[in-house]
Formats: sequence, structure tokens, C-alpha cells
Amino acid sequence: MTTLLWLRRDLRVHDHPALEAARAGADALVPVFCFDDRLLHGRHASGPRTQFMLECLADLDRSLRKRGSRLVVRHGRPEREIPRLARETHATAVHVSPDVGPFARARDARVGRALKIPFHEHPGLFVIDDLGGISTTTGDPYTVFTPFHRAWARRPRREMNGAPRSLPPLPQAVDAGRLPHLDDLGLRQEVEDPMPGGESHAREAMRAFLSVRVDRYDETRDLVAEPGASRLSPYLHFGCLSPRELEHRADSAAAFTRQLCWRDFYAHVLLHFPNNAHSEYQARYRGTIDWSRAHKRFEAWCEGRTGYPLVDAGMRQLKREGWMHNRARLVVASFLTKDLGIDWRWGERWFMRLLLDGDEASNNGNWQWIASVGVDPQPAFRRMFNPERQQARFDPDGEYIRQYVSELRDDGGDYPEPIVDHARARQEALARYRRADG
Repeated sequence: MTTLLWLRRDLRVHDHPALEAARAGADALVPVFCFDDRLLHGRHASGPRTQFMLECLADLDRSLRKRGSRLVVRHGRPEREIPRLARETHATAVHVSPDVGPFARARDARVGRALKIPFHEHPGLFVIDDLGGISTTTGDPYTVFTPFHRAWARRPRREMNGAPRSLPPLPQAVDAGRLPHLDDLGLRQEVEDPMPGGESHAREAMRAFLSVRVDRYDETRDLVAEPGASRLSPYLHFGCLSPRELEHRADSAAAFTRQLCWRDFYAHVLLHFPNNAHSEYQARYRGTIDWSRAHKRFEAWCEGRTGYPLVDAGMRQLKREGWMHNRARLVVASFLTKDLGIDWRWGERWFMRLLLDGDEASNNGNWQWIASVGVDPQPAFRRMFNPERQQARFDPDGEYIRQYVSELRDDGGDYPEPIVDHARARQEALARYRRADG
């Protein structure tokens, strides 16, 4: 019996339910990844994230080879490539870890219809197994985090699996293909110093975080210069780490596992409200906010030239590393949507272009949260951060700013003046939301 394991955002061998199911009783196993141009060059196209993914795939291939298998690579529309490979290998079933985004769900439905064999879905991308099955007492999806977190914490957890010691081989004569280079895919690297991709690096990073920093996570996670952040989000995004395993290992660190719950929450929201991918969750703000289209100000924000040091440090960290501290993400997003009055979708696209952990559900959810147009609603003034006060509170010694804003490192550099006055911009933002509220 031959089975296919169609890999997407589950690029690991540890605690992988779909892998466990696919190898059980199989004489031959085909682990396959399919490059889809609709994703590679779609609205969330990203050279940095694709390069990180290529490194994850290369690392996964090495792990599979150690266990007697290897990665099979295809390039094309999965609804054609996966059924074709299934026919070529005489596979009896396809196993996957399903995702929650509207594109992923439609893609899987197309592949399922095109296959003549069973299409099995398994958990593994999120902490809890069934995001669609968690609901309020009235049977509705959650749209506020705190009650979701309470329900999430009560849900049963599945047992975890280690990495298999061996795997069934590929069927004879199957063409494994090869992993492309980034330029083969028509993309380019835009990030100067990204972290390396792959499960091997992910597990090293997880062990370092859990052994040294997780116990102080609640105290240090908002201090932008402190090494308190886990920096595991890119590895979680591509499934180099099992969220379930990470929650289990960090069980005593409630502040950290709460962050894993936020990830599940936004996936739950996107699953139930797929239109959020393009428009505001709150209907009263769809097309009613008078967003600015000030391209020069947007460019200054992208380049870290706003004249607000904490904002600029965050944006330059993004450009340098393809990652940004979460506190800085909140500050720069508030500055774009509230101080500059620019549409949150512009910021969402820029983040998705550069972030190694660019996740449709989490990125969209967080941008709508800070723009005061999404779920878990609060009045606009509650999510309007003063960048100078944020700097004084979370980077009091200016260490983070000096690390990323070279003009301020030695004093007297050619640093720009603020492009807006925060106090005036705050009043304009409040008026903008009042007009939208009617």
C-alpha cells in the first residue's frame, strides 16, 4: 500500500499526526510539497518568507532521508499535481494537515474533488485539534479573546508523538524532482539578516527559550531590547514546531501559552469569517473611514524615517531581520493607522511582504485589532499608542533604538524630524472614527 503525505505548513517530523497516519501500515510513502504560483506570486508574495520556507524544506528533506525516505517536489496547481502523483504511484490515500484560510480551504476542496482516493485531514497546525468545533454556549464562533481563551483552556489535548525512527521508502521509479532556488521562483531576498529556516534550528531555538527565558517571559516580553521574546513565530508558521508540543513543554508559563492561544484565536476567527481577509470585521467601518492615501508618509513609515525613534527602530528591524518584536509591531501599526490615518491593509501587505512569520490569520487579526475595526472591539482611543511614552516604558535606556537606528547611535546623526505631531494626529484620528460611527 502506498500513501501520499501532502505537506504545506507542517514541515517537521516531530509530533506530526498526518505523517503518523500516512506511514501507518504503508509499504511506500510519498511526502510531497507542491509549489503553487498562485501563492508564490499572489497578494501575499514574499521573497524573504519563501527563502525561509525553502530552508525549511531542505532541512525536512535531510530528516526524511535519515529515515529512509525523501521529499518529492512538484510545481504547479495542486489540483492537477497531487492527483497525477497519486495515479503515478498507485496511492490509496492522501493525508494532509488542513489550514483555515479561504484560499487553503478552496484549494483543498478542489484537490479532494479531483482525487479518486480518500483525502484524510489531521490536526497539527494549532494547539487544539478542532478550531471549528469550539463555540459559545449559543453555538456561535468566538469574537472576543478572553472567553475564547477560557474555552480553549478547557478543551482536551491530543497525545503527542515523537519523530519516527524510520519511514517507508518512496515507490520505485518515482521522480522526486528537486528543490528550486529563490530566483528560480522569480522572487528575491529583501531581508539582510534573517534567521535560518528548518526544524533543526527550530528545535534548538525552542530548547534555548524554554531552558533560559520562558520563566521570565511575563516580565520581559514587552521590553524590546531584552532577549525575552521567543522568536519562534516563523518556525510555528511553517510547522517546524508543533504548537501542541510547544504548549506542553511551556505548560507552567501561562503568559507564553496565552500567546499560543492568540494564534489559535485568530485562526478560529478567519475560519468562521473568511471575508476578514479583505475587509473589516466590523460592518460599520467598511468603506466609512476616510483613510489617508499619503504615499510619501507611507514610504517614510516603511523605511523607518518617521522621526519617532521607536517606530523607526521597529521598521528597520523588520527590514533587517524579517521579524519584529511584538511590542514594536503594536507601536508601528498604531502609528500607521492612527497617527498617519493610513489604511490598515497597506500595513498588512507590507508586513506580509517582509515577515518570515507572515501568517494570514494572525497578521490580519492583529492589524484589524490595532486599527479598531476587527474582533475583540475596543474604542479607538484605547488602541492609540503614544510612541514616545511607549519608548520610555519599553526601551527606557534606548538600547533597542540604538541597535537599529544608526543615526542615533553616536548622537548628532542626520535623523529626520517627526513627520506628524502625535497630539494633533490623535485628535484627527478620534474625529475620523467619530465620523465613521455616524
